[in-house]
Amino acid sequence: MASTFDLASGLLDAGAVRLSPRSPFTWASGLKSPIYCDNRQLLGFPESRARIKDALAERAAESRPTLVAGTSTAGIPWAALVADVLGLPMAYVRPEPKKHGMGRQVEGPHVDGHRVVLIEDLISTGGSSIKCVEALRHEDAEVLEVLALFSYGLPQAEEAFRAAAVVLRVLATFDDLSRRAQEKGLLDDRDRASLAEWRVDTVAWSRRHE
Repeated sequence: MASTFDLASGLLDAGAVRLSPRSPFTWASGLKSPIYCDNRQLLGFPESRARIKDALAERAAESRPTLVAGTSTAGIPWAALVADVLGLPMAYVRPEPKKHGMGRQVEGPHVDGHRVVLIEDLISTGGSSIKCVEALRHEDAEVLEVLALFSYGLPQAEEAFRAAAVVLRVLATFDDLSRRAQEKGLLDDRDRASLAEWRVDTVAWSRRHE
């Protein structure tokens, strides 16, 4: 199984996570951020993909699910890989119901009565993941946990999962990533401190860097 330390390194090596605290990125919300994450890049690296698949499957199996679900869209390929390893049915969930057809939010087999692990690729504020949890619960599934590749570790995400009474586990944390980035020479002490400040208050950090 790939350790969280290994995955943090893999995220950086694949270019899935980019760090630029002195020339920050602009998110869709308009906020400035020192970090940009696109875990879809990992799908193009077979060795890393295999390690992540095995790590996700091993952790998911600990909860003894009867079905694996993925968040649309980025969680779908990981959920499919995990479901295949565990020999379980797989569904996927949209944050919002479709606007046409049957108007479904949960696609795939019926999930009622199932014990579900929900696979997510990235946790930012946690809002979209919680919507998917609620959709599964609405269809009478028991959501055992949300299992994600990486989380920014934002306080609002921690509060969202706590309020929704759902367990969140991640393969690589923000602290794993910043530590590994500094070891690789991608961050110095000042940059790492800036990332830590951003995580505490993303809005205040963004305003200081406009």
